[in-house]
Amino acid sequence: MLDVRKLRYFIAVADDLHFGRAAQRLHLAQPALTRQISALESQLGFRLFERSSRSVSLTGEGQQFLPYARGVLEQLTLSESFAAKLAAGTAGHLSIGYASSVALSDRFTQAIQQFSRAYPQVRLTLVEEASSAQWRNIVEGTLEIGLSRLLPPQEFSELQVQPLDQEPLFVALAEDDPLATLETISLVELQAHPVVLYSDEQGTGLNDAIERLFHHCELPLLRGPRGRQITSIIALVAAGQGIALVPACARALNQRGVCYRPLSEAAATIGLLAVSHRHRRSRAADAFLQILAQATESGA
Repeated sequence: MLDVRKLRYFIAVADDLHFGRAAQRLHLAQPALTRQISALESQLGFRLFERSSRSVSLTGEGQQFLPYARGVLEQLTLSESFAAKLAAGTAGHLSIGYASSVALSDRFTQAIQQFSRAYPQVRLTLVEEASSAQWRNIVEGTLEIGLSRLLPPQEFSELQVQPLDQEPLFVALAEDDPLATLETISLVELQAHPVVLYSDEQGTGLNDAIERLFHHCELPLLRGPRGRQITSIIALVAAGQGIALVPACARALNQRGVCYRPLSEAAATIGLLAVSHRHRRSRAADAFLQILAQATESGA
C-alpha cells in the first residue's frame, strides 16, 4: 500500500522541481527527502524524476502519475473533513419515523425546518409509520428517532422516551350534527356517536388515548369504522360515519363538511413523544433531539 507521506513528498518535489526547496518547505533534510522519493520509485516500479546536477524534471511516468497522487491527497482531505463533520453531527444521514397525526403538528414541521437550516449537510429520511414499527426499527438500527403518541412497552427497555408536548383532543364532527352548535362538547354528549378509530396496525397511540379517556370517565366507547391515516378518518367523519377524537393539530385538515370542537374534559389530551435508542445515537440524532427539547421549553 502506498504511503501517503511519500505521496506528499513526491507532489512537493513535482511542484518545485527542486529537491532543496522542496525539502526546506517540508522541513526535511534533503538527503532524507531523496531517500523517500527513491523508496517510492522502488515501490512503484518506475522513476518519477530525471535528475542531473543542474535540473530536476518529471519523467513521462511521473507526469502521468502526478494527477493520481494529487487525487489521493484530495480525497484524503475530503475524508478527514467529512469525518470531522460526522463527529460533530453536522454531516451524514438521519432517519426519522413519525405517526401520521404527528406530521400535522407545528412542532414537527418547525423542528424539521430548524434542523435542516442548522445542519444542511445532514440528509434527512422521513418515514411515516406506526409506533410499533418505529420501536422495532430503532432497535434494529434502521431508524434513529421515532415521533409518536404511544409509550413503548417495557420489553423495549433499550429505548429512551423524551416527552415533548401534551396536545388537547378535539371532536371532529359533521357540520350538520346538532352538537356542532356547541362551543365545547363533553364525552357524555358523545355516547350515542360511533367513534372512528385507527386501524389496529396504525395509530395505536391515538386509539390508546381515546380508550383511556372513556375508561377514565366511566363511559362506554361506541366503536365506529377504522381508518389507516388521520386524513381518511376525517374523510369518514365527513361521510357521516361517526365522530373522531383527534389532536388539536388535525384542525389543519379543512375537510368540507367537518368542524372541530374542544372537549370539556381536562383529561382529554394526547402526548407527543420522541423515541430513540438509549445507548446508540449519532451526533446528528442528539442535535435533532436537542432542537425538539428547546422547542418544548420555549413553547414553540
